[in-house]
Amino acid sequence: MPVLVRPLRPAEVDVAVAWAAREGWDPGLHDAAAFRAQDEGGFLGLFVDGEMAASISVVSYGPDFAFLGFYICRPDLRGRGHGFALWRAGLARLGHGPDGETATAGAVTVPARTVGLDGVVAEQGHYASSGFVPAHRNIRYGGPAPSAGAPALRPGLTIVPVSADRVAAVAGYDLELFRFPRFAFLAAWLAPPDGLALAAEANGRIVGYGVIRRTAAGFKIGPLFADDTATADRLFTRLAAHADGGRIFLDVPEPNAAARALAEEAGLVPVFETARMYKGPPPALPLARIFGITTFELG
Repeated sequence: MPVLVRPLRPAEVDVAVAWAAREGWDPGLHDAAAFRAQDEGGFLGLFVDGEMAASISVVSYGPDFAFLGFYICRPDLRGRGHGFALWRAGLARLGHGPDGETATAGAVTVPARTVGLDGVVAEQGHYASSGFVPAHRNIRYGGPAPSAGAPALRPGLTIVPVSADRVAAVAGYDLELFRFPRFAFLAAWLAPPDGLALAAEANGRIVGYGVIRRTAAGFKIGPLFADDTATADRLFTRLAAHADGGRIFLDVPEPNAAARALAEEAGLVPVFETARMYKGPPPALPLARIFGITTFELG
């Protein structure tokens, strides 16, 4: 059986997203375009006899950081080593050889990046065996969107749609929290079909932003970044109203107690969890300002 590992074409990325939905991860219906925008070579597939057997994303955010996701093998081809072969190829793209040495592409040494992932409980031991170290848990909260009430008052704070002329300012704010530039990704992510992106502004500067996008099971809010709980609450209330009573989901970093309380006070309950894990030095994330992570697939 001829086996080939290569970057995925756009239609094949859509297949990987569909596989993720089948696994119950519930990605956004229009996520693929934003994912590809960040790193068009960051999705790899392993093909057996010309058919896609496994997928992985190893999306780069510059020379220092990358995020791994979409690690899926087709159910009928599991247990044959295809997934692990693709895993090793994906990590090699990010500078990590199979035994911890620096990877090379031909005669060229590939600089090793820190690699992050959000690992499901069943696979965390596998990731640890490859050198990934847990940093914190993430808890997915879900449930019906709360009824739209009057948002808490905060003098001087305004909530506005993220128009094209605000994208650069939002990207600058995002860099403070995500720690790595991702302008190409955000340019697409901040214009979600069937969704909404909002920014919070005070004294002429961005103090928070959030996005809600449609999924097969409802809507996901992510990211939900804010300087404080009151701002996060204002953004959450406006974003949740977009779901018009449908199911919403928010992926909360467990160490942020205020974020957990926000979700619980909205009537949402834990439905899923992952562990944020890193291979290499972890970034110093300001988790107190991260009320909802952007996506389990790309960080």
